Amino acid sequence: MRNLLIHADTSPAMAARTESALAIGRRLGAHLAFLICSPFRQFIASDPFGGIYLAREALAEAQLADAELETALAAQLSREDVPWDIAIAEGDTLASLSLAATLTDLAIVSLGPRDRRGLAQPTLAGDLAMTVPVPVLALPAEGKPLDLDEAVMILWNGSPQAAHALRAATPLIGGARSVVMVQVGPDEGKIPAGDALCYLSRHGIHGEFRRLDRGALTPEEILERSAKELAPGLIVMGAYGRPRLRETLFGGVTRYLLESAPAPLLLVH
Repeated sequence: MRNLLIHADTSPAMAARTESALAIGRRLGAHLAFLICSPFRQFIASDPFGGIYLAREALAEAQLADAELETALAAQLSREDVPWDIAIAEGDTLASLSLAATLTDLAIVSLGPRDRRGLAQPTLAGDLAMTVPVPVLALPAEGKPLDLDEAVMILWNGSPQAAHALRAATPLIGGARSVVMVQVGPDEGKIPAGDALCYLSRHGIHGEFRRLDRGALTPEEILERSAKELAPGLIVMGAYGRPRLRETLFGGVTRYLLESAPAPLLLVH
């Protein structure tokens, strides 16, 4: 992982994104590319008679805010020991990040702030994971930066998505104090957990495998219990192993973790 893409904005979650990117950059010798997204279409308005006009004052204010963010971020990064650059995109956030991610190794975003029920708004992280062919590191909005030395929890079900996620995580988890691969219930895919552990061992990562019985609990409840026990600093998972519409309507592990992640998520579809 030598090229990191980081969504840059003025939200409180930006600090964790920046610190996480710096930690990865130092550990792996990566270049940090920060992208400020300023959707142009939000400044196009219409009147009751069907006319369309540009909200010039609002656009000018947004452009000034973007310039101020770029200046402040550049001042902060100039004191760091990793290579970086900052760009401003005048398109939709998801589209801009998706385009920029075509030549990157990892995209870093935040989960949305939590609502009154305590659930995060996962739209950007979930959509980006479905859109780009690179891993997405999604940080809880109120959480701490990624700690590369903490325990890692890998969610395994034998699917290609799980295998892609495991492979993508390998550069990040070499220094973890422990790596635990968790599977809920019987095998669902064609890739044995033993093969996955063998793959990790050839990278010098010796993981532990735990198969958890479902019983009367849902997979989400079992994983929540396991996460509380392990207290991982990173959860690795294949995103939307089932059709996304089905997960949206009926729930699923991906949706659950995007809404209630107890730790940073590494998502790969």
